[in-house]
Amino acid sequence: MRIALASISLLVLACAADGGPGRMAERTVPYTTESARAFDELLDTLETVRRDYLNDQNPRIRSAADVADGHRFLMHVLEQALLIQLESHPSNPRFEHQVSPIRKVNGDNPDAIYWTAVIDGKQTYRVRSNQAGAVYSSITIEAGGRRDGYSGRVAGVINDSQYEVADDGSFEVILGGPEREKNWFPLPEDAVRVTTRHYFEESSSVAADHHVHVPISIDVIGSVEPPPTPDDASIAESIRRVSHYVRSRTVDMPTPDPMPRWVSWVPNAFNAPEKPGSLAYAAADAAYTMAPFAIGPDEALVITGRFPRCRMANVVLWNAWGQTFDYANRRISLNRAQTTLEEDGSFRIVVAHRDPGVPNWLDTEGRTSGSIYWRFMLPEGEIETPQARVVPFDEIAND
Repeated sequence: MRIALASISLLVLACAADGGPGRMAERTVPYTTESARAFDELLDTLETVRRDYLNDQNPRIRSAADVADGHRFLMHVLEQALLIQLESHPSNPRFEHQVSPIRKVNGDNPDAIYWTAVIDGKQTYRVRSNQAGAVYSSITIEAGGRRDGYSGRVAGVINDSQYEVADDGSFEVILGGPEREKNWFPLPEDAVRVTTRHYFEESSSVAADHHVHVPISIDVIGSVEPPPTPDDASIAESIRRVSHYVRSRTVDMPTPDPMPRWVSWVPNAFNAPEKPGSLAYAAADAAYTMAPFAIGPDEALVITGRFPRCRMANVVLWNAWGQTFDYANRRISLNRAQTTLEEDGSFRIVVAHRDPGVPNWLDTEGRTSGSIYWRFMLPEGEIETPQARVVPFDEIAND
């Protein structure tokens, strides 16, 4: 029987550490290590989330389907935590994709590519990237709290109208350090994370298009040592970052107080769009409005309105956990390039369980409830509040 070369290598290393194959059988009790305790704490965290968060006391849960979605959400949070926290080092940072078509957290967006990296407000960094066809790009600094938790606030944002972009779309921005005349943004001492947003208005969802790539890098300015060799203490610390991150997105997730006025609790009724201010994980130079939707099996929701003058706009369907529906295989969002306008320039969007045979259909995947979320990037002037009404599905064509 053939044995994989990697398996042979691991066996040789294990034997060498034990003094030879004859001594391997002597070990019957596993080592008690700090990393083992941290791993047990991670398991306890997952059980706590299952018991105390994914239960009928959570207002997000109204059915067994919401519980199932909640467990999927937890797996996505865990994957995100492993990706952006387990090996994170503010002195040796690297950008990672925050979300993907199969990792949906923080209210993801089919028309955007997000990168994120942990930072230290006492360091100075150079970010290099490229517009890569994006209609809007920005760099947001998040501060307060812990690097592995929910940041306390948006400390600042700089968008592509505020830094120089070369003819080939490339740009470079310095974060922190002494003030510079251009392409510089200060860092508060409690800065914990940098997030970049790259928004597109294409005929397809760029987040699901593997051919769309936004190149990006982040480097510390000045000499830095390589990260120390992983040992029991550092691995335990890494695992605990993952645990804390999972808790921060679930049982310890803070609730804005007061809730932003642009968030509606009334099904099928939007409040006036507004900018979010310093609300964490929001784009400070965008305006938002959102509302729950509720439609029966033989009903549809017709949304009307007008897009404002802005850099980019879209509408997207989320489940109860702030996760987009399946944009890789269904039309669950619309940007302006994907929207067919009426003769007077207004839009008419139909949210329905099956194709109504009219333009601008948003597919609910058969879900009778969820959320509808609007983004307007760098809006100019007043934004018309979208209007919605429930109609029988058979009457959509004549509505």
